[in-house]
Amino acid sequence: MSETSTEVTRNPKMSLAEFAYTQLCQMLLTLVIVPGEPIREEALMAELGIGRTPLREALKRLELDKLVVSYPKRGTFATRVEISDLAYVSEIRQVLEPMAAARAARVATETTRDQLREVARDIELLDEEAGSIKDLLTFDSRVHRSIYRACGNPHLEDSLIRYNNLGTRIWCTVADQLPHLNVHIKEHLVLLDAVINGDEQKAASLAAEHVRAFEVAVREALLSK
Repeated sequence: MSETSTEVTRNPKMSLAEFAYTQLCQMLLTLVIVPGEPIREEALMAELGIGRTPLREALKRLELDKLVVSYPKRGTFATRVEISDLAYVSEIRQVLEPMAAARAARVATETTRDQLREVARDIELLDEEAGSIKDLLTFDSRVHRSIYRACGNPHLEDSLIRYNNLGTRIWCTVADQLPHLNVHIKEHLVLLDAVINGDEQKAASLAAEHVRAFEVAVREALLSK
């Protein structure tokens, strides 16, 4: 496992299992735990300050999310990233992302639209020269999750978070080969604007194009490696 910060804090309202899941998910998505690497339980327990039970509960959830895989007598490993995964994930997101964006444009409350406006303001203030790849990818995830939440369908939101996580993990494998990640983040402004203004058709179209462009860029980077 790559070197990580030991300054990990837990929200007191969060269970140990939820905390472990959140932290491990972030490590897997940003390749702190690299694809194919074994999950070293003792080291993670020490780093996160948790016991084996909450860690095992988190790993069960992560296995359902296709981020880890367990083998009898061998242990648990971070799943490998295959180029075929990109097509499978993108195929699903091409359907679900436009659905969520259009639904968010239709049903979002004014309070939720205000929250989306806040996300948009943060994008506008984004320093194009500052921020690590990890910071930019975390910001990208924040934008997507804000729209998923705004769609008001918890089952759709849950599915999209899962597939967005898989997409983010694939993206991280080639992020250093993708120029202008900050520009990619700022492209979300028009999508957020369509959702905020209740334009379902435009929101759906922009979401579909975003997923398509993501697949093209990542596929080209993967094939060039």
